This record gives sequence, C-alpha cells and structure tokens, in this order.
Amino acid sequence: MHGFHGRLLAIDLESGQSSYRDLEESRLRGFLGGIGLGTSLLYDYAPPGVEPFSPANPLIFASAPLVGTGVTTTAKFAVITKSPLTGFIADSLSSSHFALELKRVGVDGLVITGKAASMVYVFIHDEKVEIRAAEHLRGKSPREAEALLRSELNAPTARVAAIGKAGENRVRFATISNEGRHAGRGGVGAVMGAKNLKAIALCGDQEISVAHPKEVEAIAESLRRHSLGSLTDKYRSIGTVANLAVFNRLGTLPTRNFQQATFDDAEALSGESLTENSFSRRHGCASCTIQCERLFKSLAGEEQRLEYETLFALGPLCGINDPEVVLQAAHLCDLYGLDTISTGGTLAWAMECNERGLLPEAQKLGLRFGHADSLFRILRMIAEREGLGALLAEGSRRAALETGSDSSYWAMHVKGLELPGYELRSLKTMALGLAVSPRGACHNRSGAYEADFSGEVDRLRADRGRGALVAASEDFAAVLDSLVICKFLRKCFTDFYGEAAELLSKVTGWNCSKEELKRTGARIHTLKKLFNIREGWRPQDDWLPEKVLSETLPTGVARGVGLTTEELREMIQSYYQARQWDENGLIPEPKLRELGIPTAPRGGKQSQVMKPAGC
Repeated sequence: MHGFHGRLLAIDLESGQSSYRDLEESRLRGFLGGIGLGTSLLYDYAPPGVEPFSPANPLIFASAPLVGTGVTTTAKFAVITKSPLTGFIADSLSSSHFALELKRVGVDGLVITGKAASMVYVFIHDEKVEIRAAEHLRGKSPREAEALLRSELNAPTARVAAIGKAGENRVRFATISNEGRHAGRGGVGAVMGAKNLKAIALCGDQEISVAHPKEVEAIAESLRRHSLGSLTDKYRSIGTVANLAVFNRLGTLPTRNFQQATFDDAEALSGESLTENSFSRRHGCASCTIQCERLFKSLAGEEQRLEYETLFALGPLCGINDPEVVLQAAHLCDLYGLDTISTGGTLAWAMECNERGLLPEAQKLGLRFGHADSLFRILRMIAEREGLGALLAEGSRRAALETGSDSSYWAMHVKGLELPGYELRSLKTMALGLAVSPRGACHNRSGAYEADFSGEVDRLRADRGRGALVAASEDFAAVLDSLVICKFLRKCFTDFYGEAAELLSKVTGWNCSKEELKRTGARIHTLKKLFNIREGWRPQDDWLPEKVLSETLPTGVARGVGLTTEELREMIQSYYQARQWDENGLIPEPKLRELGIPTAPRGGKQSQVMKPAGC
C-alpha cells in the first residue's frame, strides 16, 4: 500500500496491552487520513453515550497520506475524541515533527483507551510499545516533559506530545502540546489527563512509499514555488497577527466579550506594531515553506509564539491593550497547556459577570476588562482548579449554568466551544458556519468567512444563499484536513479538487477523481454530524449565543447591524436543504446510503470497519 501503512496501533492503558491492527484500504480511501480517518475510528471505537472522561472514550491520533511525502505544509496530525467541553466530536490538528515521527513508527493511527493506575507515558520505538511510569513528570510543562524524556530515553531525536497542569487537572479546554504547538480546541488534553497519560514519545525509522515518486516530487516542487509567491505574502510578511488591524478596520474584531466590534487600542496590539516595536523572527511548522508563525521577544527576553486568535482572545476580547501582558499570558497558557481561545472567552465571560455583580470572587481578584493585574494569577488558578479557577476550568457554558442569574446570556459559545475572533453580526456567512459546525464555534472546519471577506456576498445582510456556501466550505475543509494540507496553501491551487485528486493518485496509486474527492469531503463531514446525533445532538444545538441575536453593534462601520433569530433560522434551513437533510437537521437514510455510510447504530465494536460504497 502506498501513502499509508495500512494499520493502526491500539493501546489499552488499563491492561498495559497493545496490538497492531489492519486498516482496510476501503476505509483509508473513503476517509483519507487526519480528521477523516480519526472521525471514522471514533465512530467505531467510542461506545455510544460514553462519558468524555471515561476510560472507554478513545483518544485517537491520526496520520495522513501526504505526511512525509515532501509536499509543503503537510507535517500535520489529528487528535480526535469525544470532547469534555461540548460532549460532541473534538477534532484538533497540530503541525510539528511529531507528525512525521508518527508516520515513521509505521502506523496510520493510534487509538488509546483505558486509564493507567498512575501517571504514565507511552514510548513507541520501532515495533516496540512501552508504558513507563511518569510520576516524576507530574506538574511539568510540556516543554519540560519533552526535554526530560529525550534525556531519560537517551533519544535526542525523539518527538514528544505532552500535556501540562491543565490536562492533568482535567481543565475542559486543555491542550496537547508538541514542540511549542498545540492540538488545542475541545479539551483533547483533558481526555489525555483523564487517562493518566502525561506524554507520548516516538522514535521511528520506517519509510513511506509513494506510487510515483518523480511525479509526486514534481507536484511538490510546483507547490513550494507557489507557496513563496504573492498568494501567501500576507502570512510570510507579518503572520496571522496582521488580521487584528484589518478586522478592526472592518468592524469585525470582537472586543470586551463581544460588547463591541472595534477596539480603541487596536494599533498598540496590531501585527505591524508588534513587529516594529519588539524583536520578532519568522518560524514555521515542520515541512513548511510559508512559515507564517511569528516568535516575539518579551521584555523578559523570552520568545513567545503569537497568532491572531491568541492575540484577539487575550487582548481585545478581555480589553487588554498591553502587548507585554498578552505575550506573558500566552506564555502561561503554553506553560499550563490551555487553549487560548477558550481561555480568553471564559475570562471575558467572567469579566462581564463581574461587571453585572454576579461573581463576587472575580470582584475580589480584580478580574475586570482592561485590567491585567489579576490575569496571570487567574490563569494559574484555572490550570490548578483552585478557587474561582475551578469554576472557569469548566468553560463558559458550564460555568454560566452553575452561576445562574441569567449569566448564560454572556457566555459566548456554540455547543460549549467558545467563539473565535470573528464578529458574527458583521459576517453573516461566518455566523451560519459557526452555528452549524459539528465541532462547535470553530473557524477552522469551514472557510465560511471567506465569502464574507471576498465580497462574494453582502456580509452585513443575511439570505438563503448562505447555506450552500457554508456546506461547500465545510466539505472543502474536510478534504484539506484529511489529506492533510494547510489552509494557507489553498489558494496555490487553480483547481483544488482536480489537482489534489491527481496528487493523491500519484502518492497512492489510486485512480482518484475530483468528483470522488468532493464526495469524500461530504462523507467525512456527514459522519461528524452523525456522531453528534448519536451522542445526543438536538436541533437547538445548531444556534448562536442569545447576546449576538439580541444586540446590534454599537461601533465601527457596521454600527447598528444585528442578526435576528428569524434570519439565523432561515439561513440554517437553507443549510439543511443544501445538505439534503430534513428540516430538523437529521440525516435521511437515503443520504447516508448515497455517501456510503452505514445506517445502523455503531460504536464500541472494534472489529467494525466503515466501508464507503462507490469509491
């Protein structure tokens, strides 16, 4: 088999047993790798209704066919599980050398179940799997754990994915970190912590074969050239932090828990100011020519990775205008293993509740918009589940339900996942995309915002045409996230589905068409939704925060613009129709059969294999 190894490694931490199992070519062709493969494995391995912190909830690491081929931006892996934050699918992507090493240990997937009696780490080298004691790593940051494991294993080239204190303490938005990057959203790190699994270390030497090496290298070289052209100049010149000034100008920068769409002090935090006023250098993922990442040096001399979403969430969303404070807060999130978007969103909720007199503990701590004094302390408290931090460690939805007094009105989330840095009232296509996303409020599982920013539609007005746009963008993202290819490379393709199908064919030897690849995207996205339905999804879960639907924007070029419940309901119905689902968002059996998805209830039976028809 080319492009794949055709097997997964299953590890039971409770028994200490592990086994290699075959992955049929039909599954790999039907779901590719990354998010798609991980989703199909989750659907089969997770018992229906499993609690996220249960030992039976599988933690899945999935590789992809393009990993290790030399195609730029493809050193990625996916982490998939049932989210402790949303109760639905959690599918996170991360980019690092860990992705390349996962491929080199000779598997396409890693499925971890059970719970160890005490803290452990897993060491996979060659064909050997060891489960070793890790109590000496408890409380260590991911970077510290990585360094200690390399020394302990006498393996300087080992690649490590680890959790910090937040994961150990089951903070529901804890991350899994690797080389300073993170599988972040949805709380995958908390699931790892619930299994008493501190880290995974990999050392492999297995090569991956491709069917047509010369043709693959020719395509890879073409993509490398295009990745260094004008289409990616924005990401290479300043990085994603450039978005802050642009979004502020367009009135799409959520500020002070979505009270405003512009930030008065945006200039101080802009990517341009950060680049001009502090030392920064370009950095990037493994196997990436774009190198969009920026490392900024703080006054303390530390280099800190900073991207737009972190800058937004720890800056304008919390009313913070000091770049040094944002850099230090981002550093602490990395140290503890906290998702910065959910951290910022939950803190902003607490700040607004404090303004309304609903959180006396926040008042005592001085947790207020624009005040940095208590910010660092509360981040530690969240990671250690201490005092008010124990409440905030539950995420904004659960914290609001426990607080009561209508505080849910200020909890800005979809399905429990805190909103990213896009003002929904001035981006109507994006609003729909976030409302219906199986993952929750996720800007990465669809490119719905692209239609708004491109001028393809009037971003300030809602209409029924948005449903088809969102569905198409979700299927497109599903293919990108399953091959895997970075979204920043997407514009380097003239005909993405056609060119990606050719690339996949040259790697695998399959005769894959653009029509098949489109169908695969729809299949992957539909299976995510089917998993959520099985786990208790209801039509009211496809919705937006009440605050977004009740208040118009007070500032910016979109001043006075709002989004009504009627407009959102109409767009959601247009989305269901575009998907050929029923009016309640349920998937008719004929549609499942058309996509080759079994219609009988599944889950928990490890011998079952998804076998899509018509590939």
